[in-house]
Amino acid sequence: MAFTLVTGATGFLGSQLVRTLIERGESVKALVRPGSNLTALEGYPSDRFKIAVGDVRIEQSVFAALASCTCMYHVAANFKMWDPDPKRIIEPAVEGMRATLRAARARKLEKVVITSSAGVLGTTADSEKAMDETHEFNLRDPEAYFAAKVAADRVAAEFSKGGLPIVSVLPGTIAGPGDWKPTPNGQLLLEYLKTPPTSHFPVSGGGINVVDVEDVALGHVLAMERGAPGERYVLGGENLTFSRLFETLSDMTGLAEPSTPKSKGLMKFAGKLFEWNARLRGGVPPITSRLANDFVDAFCFVSSKKAEQALGYRHRPAREALLRSVRWFLENGYVPKHAASRVRLELRPT
Repeated sequence: MAFTLVTGATGFLGSQLVRTLIERGESVKALVRPGSNLTALEGYPSDRFKIAVGDVRIEQSVFAALASCTCMYHVAANFKMWDPDPKRIIEPAVEGMRATLRAARARKLEKVVITSSAGVLGTTADSEKAMDETHEFNLRDPEAYFAAKVAADRVAAEFSKGGLPIVSVLPGTIAGPGDWKPTPNGQLLLEYLKTPPTSHFPVSGGGINVVDVEDVALGHVLAMERGAPGERYVLGGENLTFSRLFETLSDMTGLAEPSTPKSKGLMKFAGKLFEWNARLRGGVPPITSRLANDFVDAFCFVSSKKAEQALGYRHRPAREALLRSVRWFLENGYVPKHAASRVRLELRPT
């Protein structure tokens, strides 16, 4: 029986991809690190689902996991925006990509789909211009997560030019159910859900693309089935300004409305304070000076036209993706009871 390997299988997107593949009747191996929480991978039939314990940074480990596999989805990533030492985010991403693709080449896989990010396209100053796959990265001093994605993509390009059949997919900002860790995107949403109803949630100018995790997972499958080696495809959703994003959340939940957009200077200053506090006390800053410099008053708006035409990719509205996130966090106890009780009743389980 031929299997498909999924790296990063315990993560938000990786676990959803495993679920999508199993539901479509495929046989899947999940590559997980030793000691990983396997809750998101429970309940699958043992004849079509197997766990492989290993490390994407070790070629022999991935090579062993690829036994009986014909294809691979390389989803594994340290989804962390900031670290006091950026190398701790960047170097593992590069090492993991190189080791994983070396193992794929040694196993002579039929195809590899790698998960990049729409963040590798950079930003635009014009909200009317959505970026596509041809847009060149234009951030001069990006935060560690984006620098890691760009560096890992360069490695993938080397292997692609060397003949390994690689397809890259570039998701937007992912929302939806199952964000159990949660990711930085989920953390931001949780902070909103915990904000007192009399407060205004701070926002800035600019905007992002919001896409549901199930749509992105299916987009990966379509890229494996129909994607051309050497090509990359944006898997986006709906483009929303930051103000519109939080207006939508406020309308759905009855919680805090967005504030008047804050200036880039103020957000950069706040980012420096958050970084200083994180260095002193630990934790991760909700925003950093680099993130503020790159994304305040800038637009990460993208177009999925290429994926729609070539792969048959489709996405649901951002409101639905956000609603599914809110419901999942509420139903799984991520929001304290006193805060959850303020959310409008139609979001409660029926």
